[in-house]
Amino acid sequence: MKTALTFSAVALAALMAGGSAPARPAATGVISAQRLSDDIRTVSSDAFAGRGPATEGESRMVDWAVGQFKAMGLKPGGPHGAWTQEVPMRRFTVPPDAKLSVKVGDWSKSLAQGTDAVAVTFRPVERVAIDNAPMVFVGYGVYAPERHWDDFKGVDLKGKIAVVLVNDPDYEADLHGLFGGKAMTYYGRWTYKFEEAVRRGALGMLIVHETGPAGYGWTTIKNSNTGPQFDIVRKDPAKEKLLLQGWLQHDVAAELFRHAGLDYEALKAQAHTPEFRPVELKGARFDADYALKTEAVTSHNILARLPGTKRPDETVIYSAHWDHFGIGEPDASGDRVFHGAVDDGTGIAGVMELARAYAKAPRTDRSVLFALWTAEERGLLGSEYYGAHPVAPLDKTVADINVDIMQVKGPAHDVILVGAGKDTLEDMLKAEAKKHGRYVTPESHPEVGSFYRGDQFSFAKQGVPVLPLMANSGGPDLLNGGRAAGEAWVADYTANHYHRPADRWSADWDLRGAAADADLIYAVGRRLANSDLWPSWKPGSEFAAKRAETAKARKAKARR
Repeated sequence: MKTALTFSAVALAALMAGGSAPARPAATGVISAQRLSDDIRTVSSDAFAGRGPATEGESRMVDWAVGQFKAMGLKPGGPHGAWTQEVPMRRFTVPPDAKLSVKVGDWSKSLAQGTDAVAVTFRPVERVAIDNAPMVFVGYGVYAPERHWDDFKGVDLKGKIAVVLVNDPDYEADLHGLFGGKAMTYYGRWTYKFEEAVRRGALGMLIVHETGPAGYGWTTIKNSNTGPQFDIVRKDPAKEKLLLQGWLQHDVAAELFRHAGLDYEALKAQAHTPEFRPVELKGARFDADYALKTEAVTSHNILARLPGTKRPDETVIYSAHWDHFGIGEPDASGDRVFHGAVDDGTGIAGVMELARAYAKAPRTDRSVLFALWTAEERGLLGSEYYGAHPVAPLDKTVADINVDIMQVKGPAHDVILVGAGKDTLEDMLKAEAKKHGRYVTPESHPEVGSFYRGDQFSFAKQGVPVLPLMANSGGPDLLNGGRAAGEAWVADYTANHYHRPADRWSADWDLRGAAADADLIYAVGRRLANSDLWPSWKPGSEFAAKRAETAKARKAKARR
């Protein structure tokens, strides 16, 4: 595991660069820790029923957020003067008793949905019936010609179930940074693997779960995938989605490989090399049979706007996702509400406080959009839909500053940055942090791919520079307890609260650190909104080319 820089190391680096060691973080008072707490308590309460998309919880969330924005004096930011943007989706429900099984010769094993495996379908079919489908191990499921890597080697996956490893090929191997080392690339994300399987014509794909490379335990997989699932409405789902996609417990996978005469660990080691070739699980067959319930539903992005005074067609976005998992299976205490207090009640509250601060301050030259996205937990769907149907033109969108989990353990010497080295917004954040007597620490767990797991990714794909704050991506250097205390909070939250009913508001939280982080991004956003700066992607970024295209569009419009 990549170790985060210690405070003393950062201080030494600052001194060597001619600066000074970080002082006690300064407070500006722009953002109120008490109001953050009050808003989190509200949106994570039982009354909001876990904020599930297309539920009563959504209606309450929309009514509350719009009421708050109206009270601040903001303007509607949605299409045609509305406070919301409709997001047409389909809801897919796989029954808990779905029949799933694997077999090799005389050996067979029924796979309990949610316990041994999880299966999800995003095609609007009445029934999923897979009979005797061959299974093929395709390593990490990566095709990256620019890195001279091909796990498929021309294998025919039509009518077959592909089995793959989670994360990148160099998560456990030294490939000299070919896939970012410990920092996950998009090739390591499960979304990419499923997308590539569709392109390869596979019938389905199962990812073998391991807690380390996945970044979370099996409970998170179960809770995230066994309730109703959502997707945006697609013109031809069969061209974009597998008939079956899901996860397989590590021990189940190892047992399956063993009965097929294969050594899982040995094959995994082979997959760490570019010479790896797909391996048929000889005699192994996969069966699935379940009725699929599908429904057309409409969810909503919530959008509020403060028009710019000089260049209102140019927009700075602050965003968070409002959704969580609604009502699900009870935990050990009997609680069935997935409260989503930290994830992402903190982000909702952060955006609300930022909006209040902007509403009280002089208007900016550029417009500022405050966005609360739907269905982030279902695959970044609300922000993806906005990216395809933007209200503010993307070529005139300056940046997206996204807040997805703020820390609740008090003031910190630093602020955690996800996606370090990607764009110049990082430099602006560092400059503001220094003014506040703080410094920026890159995420200490880049192997979990947080940059690709938040709504900022929907904007990055469109070329818009992003600044994501995700405090659980590294232990903050807390004033009380230092880095060790910060890492302990992240570990406890991930193991015991993340995507569980236990993610509840607590009166014991100290939100002064969250308020200080919000102060920083308030300052960054106001600088952008009162300037003609256009942040850019740094050399080598996979998103630079898209931004270059929009730069041409901006210049063309300016000449008209």
